[in-house]
Amino acid sequence: MESFQKLGLDQRVLQGIAKLGFETPTPIQEQAIPELLTGKRDFIGLAQTGTGKTAAFGLPLLQLLDFENKKTQALILAPTRELCVQIASDLEKFADGIRNVHIVAVYGGAAISRQMDQIRRGAQIIVATPGRLIDLLDRKCINLKEIDTVVLDEADEMLNMGFQEDIDYILENTPDTRTTWLFSATMPQEVRSIAKKYMENPFELTVGKKNAGAENIEHVYYLVQARDRYLALKRIVDFNPDIFGIVFCRTKIESQEVADKLIKDGYNADSLHGDLSQQQRDKVMGRFRDRSMQLLIATDVAARGIDVSNVTHVINYELPDDSEVYTHRSGRTARAGKSGISIAIINLREIGKIRQLERQLNRKFKHERVPDGFAVCEKQLWHLVHKVHTVEVDEAAIAGYLPGINDELAELSKEEVIKRFTALEFNRFLDYYRNAPDINADASRATGGAGAERGKSRSQGNYGTLFINLGSADGLDAGKMLRLLCDVAPVKGPQVGRMDIKGVYSFIDIDRDAITSVLEAFNGEMFKGRKVRVDLSEGGSKSGGSRRSGGDGERRRDDRGDRGGDRGGDRGPRSGGGRASGGYHDRKQSAGSGGGGYGGKRDGERKRRRD
Repeated sequence: MESFQKLGLDQRVLQGIAKLGFETPTPIQEQAIPELLTGKRDFIGLAQTGTGKTAAFGLPLLQLLDFENKKTQALILAPTRELCVQIASDLEKFADGIRNVHIVAVYGGAAISRQMDQIRRGAQIIVATPGRLIDLLDRKCINLKEIDTVVLDEADEMLNMGFQEDIDYILENTPDTRTTWLFSATMPQEVRSIAKKYMENPFELTVGKKNAGAENIEHVYYLVQARDRYLALKRIVDFNPDIFGIVFCRTKIESQEVADKLIKDGYNADSLHGDLSQQQRDKVMGRFRDRSMQLLIATDVAARGIDVSNVTHVINYELPDDSEVYTHRSGRTARAGKSGISIAIINLREIGKIRQLERQLNRKFKHERVPDGFAVCEKQLWHLVHKVHTVEVDEAAIAGYLPGINDELAELSKEEVIKRFTALEFNRFLDYYRNAPDINADASRATGGAGAERGKSRSQGNYGTLFINLGSADGLDAGKMLRLLCDVAPVKGPQVGRMDIKGVYSFIDIDRDAITSVLEAFNGEMFKGRKVRVDLSEGGSKSGGSRRSGGDGERRRDDRGDRGGDRGGDRGPRSGGGRASGGYHDRKQSAGSGGGGYGGKRDGERKRRRD
């Protein structure tokens, strides 16, 4: 608290800070508050989302206003309803030690008549979304001519959402003598233009690098086929039992579909997007804030107002096109100095986006493999053991039941009780992930990736193509297939070219000088109790070419399993038990599960499935 006193804040404001438990100001607060308390100069503050910008402008604003006067003295503009409500709520908490403070939040989706009544009764601070504020201006309900201070919060996002004309109209209705404070996570040209047009010689403060993400965020990506995106999401969640996260989707339709699938599969999830009513949005956000919901599936626009502490993970179900949007997404975690993880689930064609983000954010992204079934089960088992060890027991409440419980379990030893209790919770994960195949994509096949040139030169060399009746449904990816070839046949890595791993069969380019020895080596070879068939393919290894028409007809089935989306049958271990979800029921379905049902609906997804 002594640190806040040194910034020049008076006792009334410090009282509110004390009740909130604030002790040390964040860098943006420490540097912005003394300057803003002068109240004499326009201000631009650039800092990553989650660094405490609301307090940075809210605390000095409360100290500067005259709350004995009921006129509207300050206007705060925010891009979304959620952020508007959050700012107003935070200001009310900050103002706990100040009398006669009236703060009104005005936003779409709520009754405008009630908001008009609140403003007429007197509101020294109005927090508003641009659209609803213009409605009130048109109704002559708000007078901005006596505004002393205008705050533009999340200015970059307001402009990204198309509020340029609205902001122009609003600022033109405020007096030229006003002071303007602009806060933003990034500084694109559009924001710079606003500053140049409406601000005079502003004091500019940058905390951290411009357009950069928070330093305490770990950036991770998982590389899968496009069709396996949903399965990868479930495995990531199952591998992180304590996850409290936000999953970002591109569209309202996708966010709703992913949420519906997760709910059906037994996850504690819900969606947040623009098609929900305000009542529905408030209900979803209420559940998320009190942590009664584990996963929030959201669009970028809907999530702009989310200011929830202790979010452990942000998951990009699909990467955004704009690096600034990625910065805002990842900023939902690691707030107020905490650490967090930002995850991207990408396909082979999106490696270039990761490299671009690394350059723009000056941060290295870590490539991790989607956990296999064994790793997920092991993680869940130890999570269960830890929960049992640390659970708080209400001795008084359970005392009356213990004699009966002890009688029921009397014939079992301590070890047997532990074993059965663990199995009761653990078996559904074990059954679900038994024989679950590897869904990681081969990074060497990525467009523009490290192995692209190598694969190109091989396909142009003296290579022939072999058909083999093994594929991803047998737990083989490119790396494991190469190991199998080298173990069985007298070939070395450089003699093996491009691989096209399908669900129940594969095509492999082999040096022509080694083809005969490979065919002879696999003659009579068995794999997991089944005879392996390797034949010379009539066509090349490129997709769409003439392929071997024969082969294992019972297992091939036109590779439908490998191309199908998740049809809802892959219910997972959380289904029915109200717990986790995640893998495969059998091989035929495992190859077909994974697109989340969304892949076939989105334009261009069929093309992307060729990845």
